[in-house]
Amino acid sequence: MTAELVSPPAAIRVDLGAIFVSLELSKSTWLVTSLSPGRGKMSRHSVPGGDMAALQACLNALREKAQARTGQHFPVVVIQEAGLDGFWIHRALQAEDWITSHVVDAASIAVSRRHRRAKIDRIDGETLVRTLMAWLRGEPRVCSMVRVPTVEDEDRRRIGRERKALVEERKRHVNRIKGLLFNVGIRGYEPMRRDRCARLEELQPGAGLPMPAHLKSQIDRLELLVEQIKVFETERDALCAEAGEASPQAMLKDIKGIGAEFASTLAQRWH
Repeated sequence: MTAELVSPPAAIRVDLGAIFVSLELSKSTWLVTSLSPGRGKMSRHSVPGGDMAALQACLNALREKAQARTGQHFPVVVIQEAGLDGFWIHRALQAEDWITSHVVDAASIAVSRRHRRAKIDRIDGETLVRTLMAWLRGEPRVCSMVRVPTVEDEDRRRIGRERKALVEERKRHVNRIKGLLFNVGIRGYEPMRRDRCARLEELQPGAGLPMPAHLKSQIDRLELLVEQIKVFETERDALCAEAGEASPQAMLKDIKGIGAEFASTLAQRWH
C-alpha cells in the first residue's frame, strides 16, 4: 500500500482533554489500549476482529467511564498502523462525530536505541498511544501520519495495481512458455512478438513431430493475459480522457519519455 504522509499540526497543549486510544489489529482480535482523563494508567481491552459494533461499544464505554470520573464529555482520538485492513476501519470511526482517527506509518515511529536490536513485528499499544500524544503536541520527527485517500481515489488506484499484477504474471508466463518449448527442442521463440500467433503455427519440435496439443493450449493462455491487460489499459485511458486535457495525467503524458501508465501513477500521487 502506497502511503502519503501528513505534516504534524502546530504545537498544542494536550492535557488529556481527550481519550487516547491505539488499535492493534489482527484477523482474530483487535486490542484496544487507552489512556483516559482521571485515570493514572493505561487500560487494555479486546474485541473480536472485524466486529466494528463491538469496537464502537468499547470506545463508548471508555467515554462513559471517563464522564463518571470527571463529570465531563471527552472526544476519542484513535491511532492505528497502516496495514492489511486498509482504511475501512478509519473511515468507519471518522463517521462518528465524537471520534477522530489517525493512521500511522509504523516504520516512521521512533524506537528506543536499547530496543532496536529486538525483532518486533508490531508496535505495542502503549507506544502507539504515547506516539499519538506526542504527535498532537507537535513534537518533531515522532512519526508520520498517512494521508488517507478517498474511496474514489483508492478505487482508481486499483486499475494500475491490477495491471501491474497482470504484467508480472505475464512475465512469469512468458518465461514458462520458453521453458516448455525448449523442452521439446524449440529455441528462439519470443512469446511477446506481434507475429507470435503466426509463428506458433510454424514451429515444429526438434524431433520433427507436430506440436503437442496440450502444450499449444498452455501457450495460448498467454493471449488471455494480454487481453486482460488491455481491458485495464482501456479503463485507465478512459479515466484520463474523462479528467480532461488540464488534468495532471494528461499533462504528464505530453512530456517526452513518460508513458500512459507512469503518468497515471504520478498523477495519483500528485493528487
